[in-house]
Amino acid sequence: MSWEHLQRIAEKYLYWYSISAIGISDILEIIIISMIVYQIIKWVQLTRAWTLFKGVIMLLLFALFAAVFQLNTISWLLSNSLSVGITAAIIIFQPELRRALEQLGRKNLFRNFIFSSGEYGEAKNAMTEKTIVEIVKAAFEMGRVKTGALMVIEQSVALGEYERTGIAVDGILTSQLLINIFEHNTPLHDGAVIIRGNRIVSATCYLPLTDSMDIGKELGTRHRAAVGISEVSDSITIIVSEETGAVSLAKDGKLYRNLTRETLQEKLNPLKAGVTANTTDVFKKWKGLLRNERSEK
Repeated sequence: MSWEHLQRIAEKYLYWYSISAIGISDILEIIIISMIVYQIIKWVQLTRAWTLFKGVIMLLLFALFAAVFQLNTISWLLSNSLSVGITAAIIIFQPELRRALEQLGRKNLFRNFIFSSGEYGEAKNAMTEKTIVEIVKAAFEMGRVKTGALMVIEQSVALGEYERTGIAVDGILTSQLLINIFEHNTPLHDGAVIIRGNRIVSATCYLPLTDSMDIGKELGTRHRAAVGISEVSDSITIIVSEETGAVSLAKDGKLYRNLTRETLQEKLNPLKAGVTANTTDVFKKWKGLLRNERSEK
């Protein structure tokens, strides 16, 4: 058997196993696509789109189930609803899409890809024990003098669209700052404050009201707004009644009324930061390691 014949056999059977040469353009495309996918995933996680995205995943899994078990009618309905679903998704995500395009022009994509999404050294929504103590202290101080208050603690679902309805504060959370915000006849007392981590990010924010019939008629707009925001996000909202001074908490669409100081503290304790996320600059981390190695020498 000649060498040329062996070459033809190899080319015939090993054609699909040949590996193309990887050039600079291929590497550049991989980097660009990775950055785009990373930014999309980060954007989805930091908006309400993450909750809706999980619903889309469930529909896709249901479509796969229908295809595997040959449920032809369901498969036909799902396939013909795809174009309508894409249009509906664009309408639903219109505020987030517009905001993402606006932010695209302001961001340094390379820096955001190298750095983590949070600030250096602290997880975005993690609270210290001191912050929780300050919230509890402020709630019961305001309850004692019957000052109405509405404090929304953001968790994994971003509340940016509600934050923008208020006035930016971006101050370190203290009990005195909360009390001053909700003091009667002050410019910021009406509406809710949004708390992110250890900071008050916005005040006088408007929240959606619940349609639940389980809320007592004796409860006012504050309590309905607190339940309403807990229905559309995983936030925790603390309410201080202006009529009775009672402290309540809304979570997962449920309202817990007439809490004691100890009970409120207990419900907020899970928000405390455990091991803070290490989101330092990659280059600074390497620089620190090199400095430590030199000092040890």
